[in-house]
Amino acid sequence: MPAEKRSSQPRIVRTYEFPTKPEKQTLGQYLYNSQDGKILGRTSKGINSIQYVAANKSDVAVWVNMLNDFLAPYADHTLLPGGGKNQVICDFNTPPTAGNVCAFDVKNLGPCSAAAGYSYNRSAPCIFIKLNRIYGWQPEFYEDVDDLPTDMPDDLASHIRSLPAPDRRQVWVTCKELTTTDENQLGPIEYLPSQGFPAYYYPYMNIDGYLSPLVAVHLARPKPKTTISIECRAWAKNIIYRGGSRDRAGSVQLFLRID
Repeated sequence: MPAEKRSSQPRIVRTYEFPTKPEKQTLGQYLYNSQDGKILGRTSKGINSIQYVAANKSDVAVWVNMLNDFLAPYADHTLLPGGGKNQVICDFNTPPTAGNVCAFDVKNLGPCSAAAGYSYNRSAPCIFIKLNRIYGWQPEFYEDVDDLPTDMPDDLASHIRSLPAPDRRQVWVTCKELTTTDENQLGPIEYLPSQGFPAYYYPYMNIDGYLSPLVAVHLARPKPKTTISIECRAWAKNIIYRGGSRDRAGSVQLFLRID
């Protein structure tokens, strides 16, 4: 059956990383088909959760320190091979030149910066999403605004349509509440520094100093004293998505509770 507009089958993301108590863990083991460029994943066996008491400084410090460790190579380039001297500032019109890689600035993430404590003490935590490195993999972007998948959230589809053509070349990220309720328990979501992974970070070619781009997801007002189920998903034409509790692919489910 021919695919209808906005129904392109997104194919799948390789890995997402979140801070996972008691230490940062990678959520998922994934497979990559180098013949067709498709990525197909399996979720991890454990339950992925973020749970803490916002008024407890020691509790908050556990998460802040974990994120500081995770972001250390981004914040301190001396930790990178060669001291990160081959990192350059990129944009959609200025990709990296041969031998160089694009820098990723974590200092200007607003509420998701280290200076803000990633907003954990404000009961508005940030989670960080990234794709694992796959040598030579090139995302297939949704560049045609008349051919977006029908299951893409309206706000993301509107955002893509509002962008100039070069800026549409991103692997997009969306997060939503899975908890079955008439009430919006998750609250507003902000994506920083943008809602996607820009094209100029791809493909990964194993060059020293390369850092995977990140999307910081700021959960600005989640309902307290409530366990909230959240799904975050990546969007590209060669990322396969499958939800559900079994054989989840192209997404990750986690649980958030702030007391």
